[in-house]
Amino acid sequence: MKTEHFENKFFKLKISKPRNLKTDILSGLTVSLALIPEAIAFSFVAHVDPKVGLYAAFMVGLITAIFGGRPGMISGATGAVAVIFAPLMIMQSAKVGMSAATGYLFAAVLLMGLIQIVFGLLKLGKFIRLVPHPVMLGFVNGLAIIIFKAQFSQFYIGTGDAQTLLPAVPLMIMIGGVLVTMFISYFLPKITTAVPATLAALVSVTVVAIILDRTGIYHMRTVLDFVQSIDPSKTTIAASIPAFAIPDVPFNFETLKLIFPFAMLAAAVGLIESLMTLTLVDELTDTRGKGNKECLGQGFANVFNGFFGGMGGCAMIGQSMINIRGGGRGRTSGVTAAVCLFFFVIFGAKYVESVPLAALVGVMFMVVIATFEWSSFRIISKIPKADAFIIILVSVVTVVEDLAIAVIVGIIASALIFAWNRGKIMKVTVSSEKQNSKVYKLQGCLFFGSVTSFKSLFDFENDPKDIIIDFADSRVYDHSGLEAINFVAEKYAAKNKSLHLLNLSKECKMLLKKADNIVEVSVIENLDWHLADDTLA
Repeated sequence: MKTEHFENKFFKLKISKPRNLKTDILSGLTVSLALIPEAIAFSFVAHVDPKVGLYAAFMVGLITAIFGGRPGMISGATGAVAVIFAPLMIMQSAKVGMSAATGYLFAAVLLMGLIQIVFGLLKLGKFIRLVPHPVMLGFVNGLAIIIFKAQFSQFYIGTGDAQTLLPAVPLMIMIGGVLVTMFISYFLPKITTAVPATLAALVSVTVVAIILDRTGIYHMRTVLDFVQSIDPSKTTIAASIPAFAIPDVPFNFETLKLIFPFAMLAAAVGLIESLMTLTLVDELTDTRGKGNKECLGQGFANVFNGFFGGMGGCAMIGQSMINIRGGGRGRTSGVTAAVCLFFFVIFGAKYVESVPLAALVGVMFMVVIATFEWSSFRIISKIPKADAFIIILVSVVTVVEDLAIAVIVGIIASALIFAWNRGKIMKVTVSSEKQNSKVYKLQGCLFFGSVTSFKSLFDFENDPKDIIIDFADSRVYDHSGLEAINFVAEKYAAKNKSLHLLNLSKECKMLLKKADNIVEVSVIENLDWHLADDTLA
C-alpha cells in the first residue's frame, strides 16, 4: 500500500512503495505515453524533425536506465538541451541548409556526451552535495510552476502570434477531460493499487475520446493533432529504426571551435538537471543514487545519440515524478518506458496518435501537485530569512531563466550569505600573561568575509611590545586571512612591536609555511615565546 507523509525534520514529501516488477512495467508504460508529446515539442524547439527528438527520448532513456546511477529516474529529450542547440541549428541551417546542419548538431551531441563522461571519470558528480536544501526547495517549486505553465499551450490553437484560445465548447470538453484524468489519478489508489492510477486514467480518457470520435459526437484533440498544429505536413509520428552514421561534418579545428561552446553548455546543463533530479528522487524514495555513475550514463547515452541521429538529452523531472508516483522504482521501469516508446513510434504510432491531449495534461497537472513543495508555505516564516530568500530567488530564476542557472545562482547566493554571516562572528578575549605582553584569544573563522572585523580588533597605538594572537578557538582558511595577519604584523612592526601566533592548527601552520614569502610572523608553541625557536621569517 502506498503511503505519503511529511517528514517533520526536513519538511519533504516522501513517497514509499515497495519495488515490484509488474508495477515497474506498468509505470514505465505510462511514462512512455507522456514522453512522446514532449519529445515532439522539444524537436520543434531545436528546429529538427520530430523523429530526431523521439530517437533521443528512446536512446537516452534506455541507456541511462541500464547504465545510469539512479534506478527509477527517467531521462529523454529535454527542453533545456533543445534550447541550447537551437541557435546552432538556426545558424548552420542559414549557412549550409537544414540537412547539413543536423550533422553539426549530432557532432555537438557526441562531444557533449564525451564531456559528460570526463566529468564522471573525474568524479565531479559528488559536487551535487554542495546544493543547499533551500536551493533544492526553490528548484522543485520553480520546476512545478514551469510544468504547470507549459500545459496551458494545449488550451490554444495555432502557433506564434496567431495563437487563440479554444472555442467555448472544445475548451469545456478539454477541461472536462483534464478533470476526469485528475479525478481517476487521485481516487483510484484509494480503491486499488493493482494498476497505476496514471495509466488507468490515460486509458480511460483515451477510450472515451475514441468512442466520441467514432460515433461522430465529438473529436477531442489528440497527439497527432498537436503534431499537425506545429507542422501541418506531418501525417504521422511513425519513424524508422535509427541507423548508425558518423556525423557528416568536416573534422577540423574550425568545426570543433564552432560546436564546443554549445556542447560544453549542454553537458553542464544536462548534468546539473540530471543530478538535481537524482537528488529529488533520492529524497522521495529514501534511497541514494550514484552521481558519478549517472554522469557516465548520461555521457554514454549522448555519445550514442550523436552516432544514431538523436538530439541528446538528460534526466526529466516531470516524467521521473510520474514514474515514482506510479510505483516505478527499479531499472525495469526506465527500460520499459524507452522500449514502449520505441515500439509505439516504430510499430504502434496510430494508437499513440489517438491519445487525447486532455489526458496528458491531466497527468502533468497531477505531477505539478506532487512536485511542488507545499510545505514550504508553512515553514517560510519559521526558517531563517536568508533561507526563505533563497527559496524564493531560486523559484523565480527557475521560472524566468533556466533550471541550471537557478541552481548556480542559488548556490552562489547561499555561499555569499554564509560567508557574510560567518564573517560577522569574530570575537576576542583580551588578557595579559606577563609584563609588556597582551593576548588576543580569537573566536571565529578568519577568511575573506571576516578580515575587516579581524583588523578592527587590535589597538595598534596602545598595545605593549609583544602581542600574542591565540588561535585555539579559531582557524585561518584562505589567502585573505593570511594577508590580514600580515597586515596586523606590519602595523605592529612599524611601531617596533612584535606579533606572535599561538595554538595554530596543523593545517594553519602548513598554510603559513606555503606563504612564508608573503607572511612574516612568529609562530610560538606556548606563552614563553622567548624560548621558542619556531619562527617563520
